[in-house]
Amino acid sequence: MKKDIDEIDQLIKEALSEEEARFYDELGEQNILEKLGGVFKGKMAWLSIIMNLVNLIIFGLLIYCTVQFFKTEDTNTLIKWGMGIVTCLIFMGMIKLHTWMQMDKNDVLRELKRLELQISALAHKK
Repeated sequence: MKKDIDEIDQLIKEALSEEEARFYDELGEQNILEKLGGVFKGKMAWLSIIMNLVNLIIFGLLIYCTVQFFKTEDTNTLIKWGMGIVTCLIFMGMIKLHTWMQMDKNDVLRELKRLELQISALAHKK
């Protein structure tokens, strides 16, 4: 299967111009750090930056709630600080989930671009 994919990739590169071949190579598989960096590029980069700043603020609040949780002895206050900890963890998890979904969206878009490029190359080859 891998050999077939390599052969198809080679056929596509032969059908493309030099500029298109470079673009095709840029659409290759990315590692996790490149994917994370891709979240901070494009039209919605500002939202990702703001969400990560909010995530840092919530992390600071989580630390504060945790310190207060261990300093208190009253049961009602323990419950309040514990709920603060749980709320912070939920918010942080949701922000991280959003970031992972953006990374997945970028992967899907990259594959769509590769597919469009392959269809274009095969259409011009005929």
